[in-house]
Amino acid sequence: MARPTSTPAALVAPSLAVAVLCLVVRSASAEFWLDEFTTDGDVRKDYDRSGRQVASLVLDRRSGAGFNSTRKYLFGEFIVEMKLVAGNSAGTVTSFYLTSGEGDEHDEIDMEFMGNSSGSPTVLNTNVWASGDGKKEHQFYLWFDPAADFHKYKIIWNDKNIIFQVDDVTVRVFKRYDDLPYPDAKPMAVHATLWDGSYWATEKGKVPIDWSGAPFVVSYRAYTANACAVVDGRNGDGRSTSCPAGGNEWMDRQPDDTDRLTVAWARRNCLQYNYCDDGWRFPQGFPGECARN
Repeated sequence: MARPTSTPAALVAPSLAVAVLCLVVRSASAEFWLDEFTTDGDVRKDYDRSGRQVASLVLDRRSGAGFNSTRKYLFGEFIVEMKLVAGNSAGTVTSFYLTSGEGDEHDEIDMEFMGNSSGSPTVLNTNVWASGDGKKEHQFYLWFDPAADFHKYKIIWNDKNIIFQVDDVTVRVFKRYDDLPYPDAKPMAVHATLWDGSYWATEKGKVPIDWSGAPFVVSYRAYTANACAVVDGRNGDGRSTSCPAGGNEWMDRQPDDTDRLTVAWARRNCLQYNYCDDGWRFPQGFPGECARN
């Protein structure tokens, strides 16, 4: 399938037993934003030509790489600009996501980029896990070359819905239903990774990594988290909260008419997999939200 060439630019206008402290988390000018994270593997700090801080992850035969936030959050708006692996990135997986951990009951919100053979469209995989219930993927062909320059990726997560955006274009909204699982109780950390997903990433594992092209590099910059950061409880029920007075529009953010138009545009032009259309995967019936969206 050819990469979509049109864009929706004309449609786009720019209870938990811990105490929750809500604050805007932004990079301090005197510090590198990566200092808010722990790192694993080959993670490099640098600056671009305009002086903006850039963190790069390096994948080679020995190891992948990643970083994860030292803070955990319960709802927020998370933004990063990324420049993906150039050339033949088949078999690689690059990510920007939130997760509560690795247990069977974990919550997670994913933006994953599956590598491709040179010239093929890059696939963005979005997914939501709630109390271990996942398999809710929407996959989109990106309508631009994400390795040619930096592009902005955003997750807006509140108690009403999860909104996925690419360059401020809303491509997916995952809505909360009171009778269905939704990630609203477990604090999650922010993660970014680059790893060998040869068994899965490209054409369902048919095209593995070509290691002659290593090392593979993905770069991140302009990270911000406008979010509710969780700290240890200070009293018996641990339910005291304090949220910022300004810059918190995400708390009540729900899809508007523009979002609905861009979601429809993404479905028509870019959507290449929707779990709600995969009857083979759900022989006992589709997840409850499929009939309501």
